[in-house]
Amino acid sequence: MLRPAPEKVFVEDDYILRITFDNGETKRFDVKPYIKGEWYGQLKDTEYFKLVRPDGFTVVWPEGQDLCPDELYQLGFSEKKEMEIK
Repeated sequence: MLRPAPEKVFVEDDYILRITFDNGETKRFDVKPYIKGEWYGQLKDTEYFKLVRPDGFTVVWPEGQDLCPDELYQLGFSEKKEMEIK
């Protein structure tokens, strides 16, 4: 079975991405743990962070930063799961 691919991505507060996948699922993904070092450190700039877009495989930023598509899907949390945590 193929992994679902991001179709839409929206930026939420506190470096959270809300991603809609091609299977209809929507998940949120916390990018904060990835924002370190020179390359990914650029994502700290909130205006730059907002430039994220789906590319048919994962999500990317203009300078080429991307996130592992498996992590986006497997580690992303769904609204249902988020409600259970509260």
